[in-house]
Amino acid sequence: MWAVLLQCKNIIMKTIELKTNIMCSSCIAKVTPTLNALVGEGNWKVDTVNPQKILTVNSPLVDETKVIEAVQKAGYKASEVA
Repeated sequence: MWAVLLQCKNIIMKTIELKTNIMCSSCIAKVTPTLNALVGEGNWKVDTVNPQKILTVNSPLVDETKVIEAVQKAGYKASEVA
């Protein structure tokens, strides 16, 4: 058990930000199952107040392409922030 805890301390979190068309809480509800399955609950959020509707993902295993595909699978768009 202690070995697992020690290994967790060495994990480096990676953050990506994507521009989306996720506009409201209903939209967030639609992408939640897909994003939770990919990066884990609590490791992502959408700033719906920001005009670019920024999706922020924090995860050691994050892959930008897979996050974009997950958002698209839920019926929304995601792209790199310009």
